[in-house]
Amino acid sequence: MAVFMDLNLVFSADRSHLQSMIETAAHLGFSTVAVNYVFEPSTKKKQEIPSPVPISELIGQLPVVQGRSRPIRVLNRLTVVISDVSHFRPTAPEYRCFDLLAVQPTTEKLFHAACMLYDIDIICITVTEKLPFFFKRAPIYGAIDRGLVFEISYAAAIRDSTMRRYTIANALCLMESCKGKNVILSSAAVKALELRGPYDITNLGQLFGLSDSDSKESVSWTCRSVLLHAETRKTASGVLHTMKIQQEAPQDSAADGDASAAKRSKPT
Repeated sequence: MAVFMDLNLVFSADRSHLQSMIETAAHLGFSTVAVNYVFEPSTKKKQEIPSPVPISELIGQLPVVQGRSRPIRVLNRLTVVISDVSHFRPTAPEYRCFDLLAVQPTTEKLFHAACMLYDIDIICITVTEKLPFFFKRAPIYGAIDRGLVFEISYAAAIRDSTMRRYTIANALCLMESCKGKNVILSSAAVKALELRGPYDITNLGQLFGLSDSDSKESVSWTCRSVLLHAETRKTASGVLHTMKIQQEAPQDSAADGDASAAKRSKPT
């Protein structure tokens, strides 16, 4: 059975509002969601990168996923909207606080840099306006080779008919270059009413130019590969990983030592 994920629920300072979105996502059958903090730097004044709010403070008890016996998994994600090279700082320690790291480039030069250079997980495609550039296959296939994915969100298409045209046009433009590879579909919802079920999203994927199999993978297996890529990004190229090993209780080892000493001292 496929595990469905929505890796883009826009963060809201209203706790009840965000809780409603998470509960709706669990009811629709999503096993994993990501709370997205959107950061758009400005060239006029310095802005601080937001810090993620602990999940325990956002929602008291995690809801159980529909059709499963376990609670929903909630992650933190940061999306940086970059319109200048200085807006993305690869060594910023604030990035490490988030489970997922995404960028939304606004120019062709920045899109090429995101595909080939930036140490990220997701490249967001603009859906609220017409793209100011055309996609080229070289950077797109370079991003695919590096394990990055392209994200198309559908909530804007629900809000406005003009944005719906932009969403479909930009998605079809992307599919012509990537052939449906490494694409995820997410909501970018700001309220619970904008969320749709996994099978509704797969139908939307076919409208965006995805095949039936690629459309199903865009909300399941491809999302899982994003989480694995995020894990390897925090390790030494995915080769070295550390984990804590539970040590044995000292009294057990002492008892074993006494027993072995008694055996040695037993007269023949």
